[in-house]
Amino acid sequence: MELHGLLPLLPLRLAHTGAALAAVLLLAAGGRALARRVRLPAVIGEVTAGLLAGPAVLALFGAGFFRQVLPEPVLADLKVLGQAGLVLFLVGLTHRLRAGDRRASRRALSSLVCGALLVPLAAGLLLVAVIGATGDTAARGTAPFPAFVVMVAVAMSITAVPVLSRILVDRGMTESAAGNLALGAAVVIDGIGWVLLTLAIGLGAGEASGLPGAGRALLFAAVVALLLRWVLRGAGMRRVLAGRPLAAALLVGSVALATALETEHLGLTAVVGAALVGLAVPTDVRWAAPEPWAPAVARVSRAGLALTPVFFVVTGITVLTQAFAAASWTLVAAALVLGLAGKLVGGYAGARAGGLEKAEALRVGALMNTRGLTELIVLQAGHSAGLLPAPLVLALIVMALVTTAATGPLLGLVDRTAGRRAPGGTPPGGGRPVPAARPEPARRTGAGPATGQAPPVPGTAAQPRLRPLRPNAK
Repeated sequence: MELHGLLPLLPLRLAHTGAALAAVLLLAAGGRALARRVRLPAVIGEVTAGLLAGPAVLALFGAGFFRQVLPEPVLADLKVLGQAGLVLFLVGLTHRLRAGDRRASRRALSSLVCGALLVPLAAGLLLVAVIGATGDTAARGTAPFPAFVVMVAVAMSITAVPVLSRILVDRGMTESAAGNLALGAAVVIDGIGWVLLTLAIGLGAGEASGLPGAGRALLFAAVVALLLRWVLRGAGMRRVLAGRPLAAALLVGSVALATALETEHLGLTAVVGAALVGLAVPTDVRWAAPEPWAPAVARVSRAGLALTPVFFVVTGITVLTQAFAAASWTLVAAALVLGLAGKLVGGYAGARAGGLEKAEALRVGALMNTRGLTELIVLQAGHSAGLLPAPLVLALIVMALVTTAATGPLLGLVDRTAGRRAPGGTPPGGGRPVPAARPEPARRTGAGPATGQAPPVPGTAAQPRLRPLRPNAK
């Protein structure tokens, strides 16, 4: 078809894509609202609604109706938008990992990282063994065995820092020992996870034809990241962009999209390029001028987060539609049990080794089970690299959603079993302190004056008198 024949169709395609985008965003808003109504993390509703929308329409109305509502060109446009949103959000995520809060002690942090990382990695090896023992060829796929093993282990070890942070805020645990320790360990574990993810993708391209391309892609992304860091740390660039967060955001976002696109073109997933760009953005303040990069990265991340519902819908259409028929209940159950047990047991053991009491260690184990959006990004990277087949992706998505949704109920269960309130007016969850109860005035007896105190015990020092409380004292 000639160019002048395509031009009249372009506005129609743009309008159709815009309408589809609006429908996706509306669906995501409904999912978030429903999740909040049932007291679940909003991301659970958003992800679930997006993943199930496409398969539900196909099952209810058939493929013909689906192709009319969402033809291939419009689906391709949505895929590009979803991938762009994923890249932009990942820049903010990895930048936050690099600037993560690590206020917990080194002993406790290192113990928790070892427990909450090594045990889930071992759970991933057990899941691979289950797939081999059951002869599930659909879940095994055709990826090289070393790359498949590393990829499954990484998928079982992720803890989502953004969702974990939101849960800590909602439950008033941002200043608690368990909350700070879990967040610091999640930052370290996810950083290690991205390294292992890159290793798995490299092993997957380990054929003689694929390894040079993967090496070139990784080298390209690393060089771009180093150059970007060198440019952004320059005093001239900081002065130019100080007070201009929009311009700084456009610069960072453009570099991230271009790097991710070229990294994928050279043979690696776009996630690797976006992650390296996020790590390259400076986090320290060493100049008198205002720091322009934190607000710029925040804008980039918000733009990406707004588009991530498109990624969920596209994933549901392209991956889960075929996976529902091929995935076995044994695979789903094994992934769920191993995923839940790996983080609970590993987090509890690591926290106990770091010196936490039993109740606090249980809270840490429950918090480490939060996987959320970060897990879906890792699964998408593994699937696009040909390491995770669709049935296994479906089982791991179910595991991620259930374990994340279970975090709140598990914390509530620990609070109920640990007792009503800890001494000193601190709730069992380690969150905001509750006001201490006022002391009851003692009855006047012949053993001492009516001062609101019991008489001193012989052989002990007299206690200072308490001032009587006024009825309206603050």
